Amino acid sequence: MGKLRGAPAFAAALALAAVLGAGGWAADTQTAVTGPPPGAADFTADAAQGPRPPDPATAAPAEVAAFFAALTPAQQDALALRHPLTVGNLDGAPIRLRYRANALALVAERTRELARATDPALTPQDHEAARTRAERYRTLLDGHRQILAFDPRGRGQVAEVYGELADAARISVIVPGSDIDLLDFDRAEDPYGTPAGMARALYEATGHRTAVIAWAGYTTPVGLGPDAATERLAAAGAPRLTRLLDGLAATARPQSPATVFCHSYGSVVCGLARPTPAEASGVVVLGSPGMGVDSAADLDPGVPLWATERNGSDWIGDVPNVRLFGLGHGADPTDPGFGAHPLPATGSHGHTGYFAPGTASLAAYAALALGPGRA
Repeated sequence: MGKLRGAPAFAAALALAAVLGAGGWAADTQTAVTGPPPGAADFTADAAQGPRPPDPATAAPAEVAAFFAALTPAQQDALALRHPLTVGNLDGAPIRLRYRANALALVAERTRELARATDPALTPQDHEAARTRAERYRTLLDGHRQILAFDPRGRGQVAEVYGELADAARISVIVPGSDIDLLDFDRAEDPYGTPAGMARALYEATGHRTAVIAWAGYTTPVGLGPDAATERLAAAGAPRLTRLLDGLAATARPQSPATVFCHSYGSVVCGLARPTPAEASGVVVLGSPGMGVDSAADLDPGVPLWATERNGSDWIGDVPNVRLFGLGHGADPTDPGFGAHPLPATGSHGHTGYFAPGTASLAAYAALALGPGRA
């Protein structure tokens, strides 16, 4: 179903409101984190050891890549040391430099939160929140984790890489749906419902022959409330996804652009981003409420689209596929009339089970991630 009119449309809108109400319609409305990375103005003004840096608010990732390519390794490291939050989140900056910058930023933010946890001017609730964040930062610093993005603003954003992104022949990107942020980037009790869990599963299923990015790089809805029913946060997240993909083209340079896997509300982000053939070699949606478009024909015809069959226990099937009065995300991508290539989901369970080992869906995802002739 696409856009509806008249009485059927009104009934569908009421049904949508009822479904969302059952899941928590009163959920908080989120303020999207948009614009350049933190500290961008200071970064742009810093010409202490070389040419003036490009403005992260306006420079394309290719321009950023060209700027860093003209610097010596010592100049690159000095910028990362002085502006870790900016360099660590700057698409187009060298990948390993971003890893180093984000490690520096995590150490600094952890120190700040530990100080807040004992600040007598703050409430016990503030102390607990600070301890929770400090512990999250500690876990992101553990071992040899490769943090491609880290932004503590708002609920926090993070992206992690599995595999060798700098020289990978094939790259995949996981775009998550609602209730994902810095603290819920990885959950032991729901391993395949988070971008980190999905990315690990895909990386393992490909035999470590790809690089996979778990990308929690936009402000997601909380609960099944107004944010989840509208495109507002997806519209704010779509340019951030496009910038990530453009940055990969400028720095990673795989044999082909990334394959983008879009879960739940993340499929709305992917639909509004409308990746081009230069940005993506394919888009896969799973547990999708719609993509904010009426059919695959509304997307770039040069980027193949696959839609995962919905398993019988996925509650997203109860959400009407409408776009009316600003509510809903449009046609069902699994409908044959939508025009997406179907993928099986045998063995999957629930809304977050499509990346579970042993499922037909994960096997199909691995084949797509590896590319033709490599599965």
